[in-house]
Amino acid sequence: MFTMRARRLFDGQDLYEDRVVTIHDGRIAAITGPGPADLDLGPATLLPGLIDCHVHLAFDASTDPVAHLDRPDLAARMRQAARQHLAAGVTTVRDLGDRDYLALGLGLTSTEGPEILASGPPITTSGGHCWWLGGQADGEAAIRAAVRERAARGAHVIKVMVTGGQLTEGSAPHLMQYGPAELKAAVDEAHAFGLPVAAHAHSPQGIAEALQAGFDTIEHCGFWTENGVEPDPRLIAALADSPVVVSLTAGIVPVPGVAPPPEILARLPKMIEVLRTMYAAGVTFVIGSDAGIAPIKPHGLVPHGVQMLVDAGYAPLDVLRAVTSVAAGVCRVGARKGRIAPGFDADLLVVAGDPLADVTTLCRPLAVYRMGQKVMDSPDR
Repeated sequence: MFTMRARRLFDGQDLYEDRVVTIHDGRIAAITGPGPADLDLGPATLLPGLIDCHVHLAFDASTDPVAHLDRPDLAARMRQAARQHLAAGVTTVRDLGDRDYLALGLGLTSTEGPEILASGPPITTSGGHCWWLGGQADGEAAIRAAVRERAARGAHVIKVMVTGGQLTEGSAPHLMQYGPAELKAAVDEAHAFGLPVAAHAHSPQGIAEALQAGFDTIEHCGFWTENGVEPDPRLIAALADSPVVVSLTAGIVPVPGVAPPPEILARLPKMIEVLRTMYAAGVTFVIGSDAGIAPIKPHGLVPHGVQMLVDAGYAPLDVLRAVTSVAAGVCRVGARKGRIAPGFDADLLVVAGDPLADVTTLCRPLAVYRMGQKVMDSPDR
C-alpha cells in the first residue's frame, strides 16, 4: 500500500484541489483531503488513465499499413503499438479490427500495455471495407454466425462495417454495405450474448440505419457524401435524443512531409462544423482516434484528440469526462475503469499543471501507472 498527493485531482467527473490517494493491490483504496503522502506529485494533476475507444493495433501507422499486415512479426508489432498507447497515458484501448483475433491474445502484463478490449476482425461484406482482415459475411444467417464466432472467442465488442471506407480498394465511405435486416440481425445477435455492437458508418444513410438498428456506438459519424460532408440537423437531433454514443474520430499528429489525404483536407472545414453541431446538440460522445491507419495517426494519439475537440469549441471538462468515465461506460468497464474512486483500478495519469486550463499538457505525461505500478516516468522526475 502507498499514498500519493496531488495538487489537483480529476476523478473522471470533476476537478478537486489537494487530495491524497491510497493505492492497495493495484486498486484505489481511499481518497482523502490534504495530508502527508509517500509520494508528493507537487504542482501536478492526477487523472484516470485515458481510454481510446477505437484503435487498430494491427496497423503500423505507416503509409501502407494494409500491406504490412502480411509481415511475420505482426503480433510483435501489435505489442509495441500497445506499449505506445500506455506510454501516452492511455491505459485502456478498444481494438475495433485486427487479423486472426490477435488483439485478444497478445499476452501483455499490466506493466507492458493497456487493457485491450477487442472485436476481432470486423464483420464486412465479401470484398467490402477491410475484407482482408478476414471478417467477410453476407446475409443475415452469416452475420449471426459471425457474431457467434466472436462471442465464442471472447470478443468484448462486435464491429460491423455499415458503410465502406477509405483503406479498401473498391470501397467508398458514402456507400452502404448492409441492409436494415442484416444490421438488425447483427445487433440482435450481439445483444443476445450481452455484447455491445459498434457501427462503422460515414454517410448520413449509414448513420441513420445504424441508429435505427440499435447499435451501441457509431464510429466516425462524419456525414460524408460522395463529394463532401452534409450534416443533417434532424438526424443529429435524433442522435442526441437516443442512447447511442458517437465515437468521434479525433486527433492527428503532424508529420513533416506527410499531409492528410486530399479528400480529408477538402472536407476538413465541414468535418469541424459537424463536430461543433453535434456538441451543440448534446450528442453523447467519446473519442476513437483510429490510431494506426496512417503516419498522422500514430498509436497513443488520444491526447491529441482531446486537444482537437477543445480547439473546435468543446469544453475541456466534457472532453476529459469523455476519455475517462464516459468511455469506460461505453466499453462496459465503467465499474472499475475511468474513475479515481475506491474500488477502481489504479490506472492513473500524471500531468503538469491544470489540464482544464491547458489540455495540451495531456500530450506530455509526467508519469503513468497501470494497476498501481509505475510504467512510465518523465526524465525529470
